Amino acid sequence: MAAENMSNTRRDFLEMTLLGIGAFTMANRGEIVSASTDDRSPTSEIKSLFPEGAPAAANGYSPGIVAQGKRVVFVSGQGPEDLKADMETQIRQTFDRIGMVLKAGGASFENVVFIRVYFVHLLRDLPIYRKVRLDYLKEPFPASTALGTTELAIPGLEIEIEAVAIV
Repeated sequence: MAAENMSNTRRDFLEMTLLGIGAFTMANRGEIVSASTDDRSPTSEIKSLFPEGAPAAANGYSPGIVAQGKRVVFVSGQGPEDLKADMETQIRQTFDRIGMVLKAGGASFENVVFIRVYFVHLLRDLPIYRKVRLDYLKEPFPASTALGTTELAIPGLEIEIEAVAIV
């Protein structure tokens, strides 16, 4: 009986938490959708972390980021428009798509604090990615992770990038 009461208490707590999150999301939905692309809050702050012993993998990376702002924009994994284009073009198209999502959320690449990249051909494509990313991302560079995988969700997709921005 005690276990059943504890289970009901947890369930009630989770239901109320989800209800609160849902109400908050609905209440703020209009604010996010109507956000200006120039809505860079004066309270938004992004700072690179370079502690001794935790080096960046290459130029254009920060080992860590401290970020503060009013809202978070999560960009789901994006891929290129043309899967048959050369890899540099595919990476640029992917960044362009990320830029569209950021803009819709009232953010820009300046607000990006984290990027995760999935490569089907990691060793082949990572040097190209490292070059192209510098055209989109500026200091303080976002924290980043690059992963090699055997395949991605869309047949023929060889790169997918997701991002998080703080505005």
